[in-house]
Amino acid sequence: MQTPLPLAAPKAQATTQAATQRLIALYEQLSPAHLSGLDTYYAPDAHFKDPFNDVRGVPAIAQIFAHMFATLDQPRFTVTQHIVQDDGAFLGWEFRFRMRRWRPQVEQCIHGATLLRFGPDGRVALHRDYWDAAQELYEKLPMLGPLMRWLRQSASATASGNSTRYTKGSHADRPSP
Repeated sequence: MQTPLPLAAPKAQATTQAATQRLIALYEQLSPAHLSGLDTYYAPDAHFKDPFNDVRGVPAIAQIFAHMFATLDQPRFTVTQHIVQDDGAFLGWEFRFRMRRWRPQVEQCIHGATLLRFGPDGRVALHRDYWDAAQELYEKLPMLGPLMRWLRQSASATASGNSTRYTKGSHADRPSP
């Protein structure tokens, strides 16, 4: 019989909850004026990774957000849910924006999630964004969209004939975990 792992101390859980709430407030109000204060939220050597970036340090993280503001119109995050456990949190979010060069009148929306790990001082040590760049972004672009939709449909388990192809022991046809 396994011994259950101890839960985080109530004080540590409260610290993580407070740090998560502060971060949610930052993300939902994020503007270029907030970028100079990111060191209040992120540890000096924080690791940030998303589908396009993999950087360390507050200046590099600030540059990612600065690039977002420089290339998109009206970017904003809405955190739709969050879970806090031990020294980490998981945020579900919507990122809404308008592209400057393509269909600027149409608001785009990317659904994603962020895994956060906090250091002992309550600042973010790890920020890992998860979102589907193919479906949430590439499929909406004029040149890539048709190809990306075709690839997704071709790889789908519900595509014609794909749902019955799995046979025991056939690694190539196994669905992803």
